[in-house]
Amino acid sequence: MCIMKRNNEEFNLLEAADRVFPGGSLGNIRLEEGYDFVVDSGSGSHIRDISGNHYIDYLLGSGPMVLGHAHPLVVDAVTEVVKKGSTFFTQNRYAIQLAEEIIKAMPCAEQVRYVSSGTEATYNALKVARAYTGRDKILKFEGGFHGMHDYSQMSLSPSGNLPFPDPEPSSAGIPKVIAETVLVAPYNDLIYVAELLERHHNEIAAVIVEPVQRIIEPQPGFLAGLRELTRKYDVLLVFDEIVTGFRLAYGGAQAYYNVVPDLAAIGKIVGGGYPLAAVVGKEEIMATYDQKSVNPSQYIPHIGTLNGNPVACVAGLTTLEILRNECSYESYHSKSNYLKSTLQGLFDEAEVPATVTGVNMMFDVLFTSNPIIDYRSTLTNKTLNKIFDRTLLENGIFKSPGKFYVGFCHSDEDIQQTIEAFKLGVAEVQKAN
Repeated sequence: MCIMKRNNEEFNLLEAADRVFPGGSLGNIRLEEGYDFVVDSGSGSHIRDISGNHYIDYLLGSGPMVLGHAHPLVVDAVTEVVKKGSTFFTQNRYAIQLAEEIIKAMPCAEQVRYVSSGTEATYNALKVARAYTGRDKILKFEGGFHGMHDYSQMSLSPSGNLPFPDPEPSSAGIPKVIAETVLVAPYNDLIYVAELLERHHNEIAAVIVEPVQRIIEPQPGFLAGLRELTRKYDVLLVFDEIVTGFRLAYGGAQAYYNVVPDLAAIGKIVGGGYPLAAVVGKEEIMATYDQKSVNPSQYIPHIGTLNGNPVACVAGLTTLEILRNECSYESYHSKSNYLKSTLQGLFDEAEVPATVTGVNMMFDVLFTSNPIIDYRSTLTNKTLNKIFDRTLLENGIFKSPGKFYVGFCHSDEDIQQTIEAFKLGVAEVQKAN
């Protein structure tokens, strides 16, 4: 059982959560019984629960809090703006200024359309692609996470038993007709993508891809190959940069890998911890949102109460200013790689078959010695992952069940404390293996 103390207030809140939420959760992270807790506050790289336990946070709000919780400059900026009003449903200076900064930073961005979540961003990017091309089908990669809309939940977490390119719904409630518009390919398999595009390019509006698919790195040449193939067959390339935008590099994965898509969905970091995301892309394609610029068959009406919300936009704008002026991405990669490679070394030393997979600042361990190149190679037994993650939590290290997010906020002391917890986690796995 968990060794963390739990006070009556926290127990009562967890019981209330069981009553008021389906499954007792917000739909996001819910830890197993005896390990679940309620967050009270966050500061920098640490969070504190209601009972007063402190954790080094490698969830970081599922990625957006790369500068840490309650960064003083972000808090000050938000506090000043919210005094002027919370939302206006029309133009505001911070939305305009943030869009200008996004366009400067991201190679594919010539125009910006705001939404409030990553799900909305990827959904709208696909809608734009269909409107622009006049085609209905989308090619996605098995296991790719593009939010919670119907198209994204096709083959999000499938059994891995269906033949490609057949999609498998990963949720109830998806109309059967959606399966007719989605083709699925294995990530990192350019040969198969080329075959699909050759056969179906006249039906396919876009290929959507996470440049880093969860904790699977793109193989050398894969993203560039997608760019070449989509150009050859006149299909749009959409990067889902909700996770990678402003994380791998200031200009996102497209800058880091030097591959420029036609459209990108961005979120998380760009909102500074507030509900904000966007579709960005070439002006000609983004014109589908402009009724004056396209014929009626291409026009997409798009309204959202909180699109370009000033509070979220100033949080994002301040976050980007800090990243641009005060942060070294080279040091960020180096620090993150040290943590990632140290974990691999500890498993190797203990002779536990394990692969620490992902990129420097987004990784996790899979208990296999096989290479991790696509979704099906991640379908490993997760029993040892539970043992490892429990041990980390008992020693003050908080992460999601599937990923570490390392932030600029994590200090050298945090890293060393985490490595000490890694040693304990590896030892527990070694005993159970």
